[in-house]
Amino acid sequence: MIWLTWRQFRGSAAMLAAVLVILAVALALTGPDLASGYSAGIAQCVQDNSCGQFYDRFFGEHDLPFMAVSLVVLLLPAVVGIFWGAPLITRELEAGTHLLVWNQSISRNRWLAVKLGLTGLVAMAAAGVCGLAVTWWSAPLDKSAPDSLALMAPLVFGARGIAPLGYAAFAFVLGVTVGMLVRRTLPAMALTLAVFVAIQLAMPLLVRSHLMPPVTSTFELGPANVGIFSINRDEGGRVRILLESAVPGHAGAWVLSGNLIDPSGHTISNSDGEAEIQISTTSGPCAPSGSVIMDACMAEVNRLGYRQQATYQPLERFWPFQWIETGIYALLTLGLTWLSFWWIRRRLS
Repeated sequence: MIWLTWRQFRGSAAMLAAVLVILAVALALTGPDLASGYSAGIAQCVQDNSCGQFYDRFFGEHDLPFMAVSLVVLLLPAVVGIFWGAPLITRELEAGTHLLVWNQSISRNRWLAVKLGLTGLVAMAAAGVCGLAVTWWSAPLDKSAPDSLALMAPLVFGARGIAPLGYAAFAFVLGVTVGMLVRRTLPAMALTLAVFVAIQLAMPLLVRSHLMPPVTSTFELGPANVGIFSINRDEGGRVRILLESAVPGHAGAWVLSGNLIDPSGHTISNSDGEAEIQISTTSGPCAPSGSVIMDACMAEVNRLGYRQQATYQPLERFWPFQWIETGIYALLTLGLTWLSFWWIRRRLS
């Protein structure tokens, strides 16, 4: 049974192995230079306090390969579910070959267990190795990426660590289960893709932020959390502030919400983190004295008691989140596996 399953599966396995070998060679050849370039840049920028500019320049030079390798890891579980999981049982049902196997002293449970075990383990190993290899290669870029593409950001989190292993296991068993229920290859592939994408979207939007209680804190305004700070001298003088999705002292944090609050603690910003506050522009730090010094004006806004209130998940929770989310997908995979064995014993003929 193992030999037969391998013969049916070896073509797809060879194609995936070729892709992974190409990816591994590319990462191995470019990874050391990427790490050394980052280390040299950090050593230099620390001396002249220009690390912010270095991060922007370094990431900008490598943003395309960064996005490319991340996309490969994100797509791999979906490919496994569509092209490995969905046809695995469905093509046997369409051709009727499952009846031949079941009539040769091979039980349904053993037949399904071998197919799930052999193909599923290969899929999990491929996704796990791919995810960890990309995590190693992209470490310098993850440290220099803007907060919107940091490790905890929804698009990047799923392409790092061990999470792709859980995604691949779930996508594969989902495809098998859907194929057994639908019993048609093309509809099973389409439905597998739709369900997997829906769950992958629901996880960061609805579930991941609640895996651990988020942190809520207030911060003074500064370059780290203010994107736009401008002075409007009309209407008696107003300062326009647009907050960034970042918090001072917590680089790479996943900011769930950020608002500007007044000295009384009331939210005065809109849903985009933008607000205008009334302040004197005829005298004081925000008054034009030849040229307005924005740092002095921002310090005055802080002195008046305006603050950023942010709810976020710190970067330090990356690995705990990875383990928790992988565990959730493992439980979903076990549930679908149980359903597959129950269905093949009770419903499938």
